[in-house]
Amino acid sequence: MDLIPYSRQSINEEDVSLITKTLTSDFLTQGPRVPDFERALEDKLGVKHAVVCSSGTAALHLSYASAGINEKSLGIVPAITFAATANAMRYQGGSVRFCDVEPDSGIISISSLEESISKIPDEQKENINLIAPVSFAGSVAPLTECKEIAEKNNFCIIEDASHSPGAWKYNKKNEKIYSANGIHALASTLSFHPVKHICAGEGGAVLTNDSKVAEKAAQLRSHGIKRPFNEIDEKPWYYEQEDLGWNYRLTDLQATLGLSQLSRLEQFLTQRRALAKRYDQILKQSPFREHIQCPPFEDGHGWHLYIIRFIDPSLRNQAYKFLKSKNILTQVHYIPVYKHPFYKKNLQEFSLPGAEAFYQSCLSIPMYPDLKQKEQDHVLNSLETFITQG
Repeated sequence: MDLIPYSRQSINEEDVSLITKTLTSDFLTQGPRVPDFERALEDKLGVKHAVVCSSGTAALHLSYASAGINEKSLGIVPAITFAATANAMRYQGGSVRFCDVEPDSGIISISSLEESISKIPDEQKENINLIAPVSFAGSVAPLTECKEIAEKNNFCIIEDASHSPGAWKYNKKNEKIYSANGIHALASTLSFHPVKHICAGEGGAVLTNDSKVAEKAAQLRSHGIKRPFNEIDEKPWYYEQEDLGWNYRLTDLQATLGLSQLSRLEQFLTQRRALAKRYDQILKQSPFREHIQCPPFEDGHGWHLYIIRFIDPSLRNQAYKFLKSKNILTQVHYIPVYKHPFYKKNLQEFSLPGAEAFYQSCLSIPMYPDLKQKEQDHVLNSLETFITQG
């Protein structure tokens, strides 16, 4: 059996053909494919404004900066996420406070969020602060509840939706809540890394219904430059740098691939959901169920990741090594951000029980649209061998 990664891109002939067409066009960057991609994202995800950029991290940074985050700001971030969700606060000089997650799903814990925000002094709430719920692994964060808490405490919401384009779930009021559509967050961010739903090689997007946030993000992604004139003016070439921005632009080559991939988003989601359903049906049977817990199953889940948890956490690292010996690559998503040395040096003995429980037992097994049934069978058979024979 060839190597089976935990995730990979899905590239077809149409992707290659369109990339080749752009490669031989007049524009490799700062051309028409970028706005084309942005308009397509708006239409597909039901949001008013999309601003594409060079990475998911850049999207977080642009979102936070455009929301006005500064050195007086505080951001509340779930501990189970990629470090970039917190790092973007630090880029702006703001401080980070970690809240806990649900130990069965890794999703932000509302009770922990409420506890965290209750300890914040009133004078801090006078600043621009944010909550950054992560729609982790493809499961939509409790955005309704997060928004209610944010509004009561003068916080804004920036959703990290890098795992969840196209995902949805029902909230406690039985309302269908979509990730990244701008209704429950000031902005949401996407990533177009190869393992994500939409691959552009690298890339990201800021999605918002707020025109001021969109305008600011678009300006900051290109050095903070504004071009006030159009072609009918005396000086159509004129531009001014109004702010200290960055070069976070997406190229036309990347936008072309992203646009092609976006057209297959529903197909990718259908394939991921079918794989997850099969994993779920088999792993809930013996001998798996005595050793493994499956992620909570949701119809609208985006299944960026399929994360199993070992009832005996000591088996996780052994399983990682055993599966690798069978040419199956897995991954741990994620180390709690507060455990990284950069954050740990200021937190001393800080820990959160839900995050610790999830981290110590979790393992992401292969999940991507092109995963064949015989490859999924190899993953399942190898897991069975591991838990029955060791």
